[in-house]
Amino acid sequence: MTAFLNQLPALMGVIVGVLGTLLTARLNDRAQWTRALSVRWDERRLDAYSEYARALKEVHLLAHRITAPARPASRAHPIDRGTGLELMAQADAQRTKAWEGVLLLGDADTVAAARDWRWAVLQLERAARGIADDDFDWVAAVRRVDEGRDRFYDAARASLTVGSGDVAQARWLIDRHMNS
Repeated sequence: MTAFLNQLPALMGVIVGVLGTLLTARLNDRAQWTRALSVRWDERRLDAYSEYARALKEVHLLAHRITAPARPASRAHPIDRGTGLELMAQADAQRTKAWEGVLLLGDADTVAAARDWRWAVLQLERAARGIADDDFDWVAAVRRVDEGRDRFYDAARASLTVGSGDVAQARWLIDRHMNS
């Protein structure tokens, strides 16, 4: 019995060590699983944001191309109106599908910015379809689209915790057009 009592502190040390090892392994596994889950959702969020941005940008570009003949200073490559409207309908269908991913995975700020960007592009789309408001101003509308895109990308980058600085294009595009 005395031998057992003499070895009891060592035995208790082994038991505490085993329990500590098990607890540490469990906490590490849990942290690793949480990180992997976060990365997986970030990848899906990135895909959803990118798909939405590509589809909306396609609508934007087609609106430029359809209206190019009516805008002498346009640098867009003109497209036949019928073909352009058909392609625009297809691009808008893609945008509608991509919107679901943004709604499902996006945070509130990104969804709100995506809505604002879509509204701005819709004004260009309406002009391309010949149903714009009487007071429609193409230059101001394009500026709103560029600013809306910047807000969307800012919100999306914050949602994805991308922290590499400002990548806004609206100011750069304004300066570029003024200097050309």
